Amino acid sequence: MKKFFFVGLGLIGGSIAKALRVRYPSCHIGAYDTDPRALELAVAQQIIDYAAESADRIDDDCECLFLCAPVADNTLVLSGLQDRIPLDCLITDIGSVKSPIHRQAALIGRERQFIGGHPMAGSERTGFAGSKASLLENAYYILTPAAVSEAVFLERYRELVLGMGAIPLVLSCEEHDYITAAVSHLPHIIAASLVRLVRDSDSAEGVMKMIAAGGFKDITRIASSSPVMWQQICLSNHQNISLLLEEYIKALTSVNMDIKALEPEKLYGFFDEARTYRESFIDTSGGPIKKSYAIYVDIPDKTGALAAIVSLLAGHGISIKNIGITHNREQEEGVLLVEFYDEKSVRESCLFLDGAGYIYHRKS
Repeated sequence: MKKFFFVGLGLIGGSIAKALRVRYPSCHIGAYDTDPRALELAVAQQIIDYAAESADRIDDDCECLFLCAPVADNTLVLSGLQDRIPLDCLITDIGSVKSPIHRQAALIGRERQFIGGHPMAGSERTGFAGSKASLLENAYYILTPAAVSEAVFLERYRELVLGMGAIPLVLSCEEHDYITAAVSHLPHIIAASLVRLVRDSDSAEGVMKMIAAGGFKDITRIASSSPVMWQQICLSNHQNISLLLEEYIKALTSVNMDIKALEPEKLYGFFDEARTYRESFIDTSGGPIKKSYAIYVDIPDKTGALAAIVSLLAGHGISIKNIGITHNREQEEGVLLVEFYDEKSVRESCLFLDGAGYIYHRKS
């Protein structure tokens, strides 16, 4: 029987635990979390077999220890558990910065059995209540073995990741931290900076905020993330973030010069090269910025128009995730935004709306 222990049972830790329970129904899972409500819920849902009173209540025959607390906390927890972890237990974390905890694993002499882990998945929901076994499906799950990590632990981890429905990707911790600084950490800083710029530039009436277009909302959505988490990430991965931020500032300065100089060819090239590269990206919904399944629908301005569309789709068994009026249509052609949970629902809704004579537009 496989045995696992979790320190931290939030969104990601909870989702991993749930995925393991689905894949290995008879496995034995223990967990500790500072939030007793998360543990109570996990026990009630039969996801974990016991709620530990402290982080050091690891079984002597535990096969895998998951450190799922915030980045800085994981390092402290690992240090405190060094005398409690079995020698044949795989140790991993789920933090988005890997180098500090790798250094800690080496410092306490546990590097041979430590392999960093980072599931590239997320959700707008938080905590164990928002976790789900399917969160990791088809998402990249980065594994960062050290040079001295034993192959048996890496293979064991690969098996677990594949069992969760995720896609294992092996990188060094240095590669991981540089890559995530570019594609995850820097975007959060940029999003937060844009939001602050609009706040500081807005009128007293808040007109900018009121008419913020879909494009602005899309690229700044991640600014709603936890400030504590991103404070820790910036402090833990400061060298890579600072390096890439300096390069980004240079790029902004360059395009600003082209705008001031009214350089049409350079400006066209700037946007065209970005569009071409962006369109080459693999379309995946595993990351923190989810793929949007949505359509815009033109509806008449009369009482009951919105209810008619909801009734039409509900009558055909379509589940709607969100619905609302789009007040600013700078980048959207429709007036009603309808969001769904999957691509199948979008396709079927388009057929039903078309049959009922509605004009709609797919969100790209």
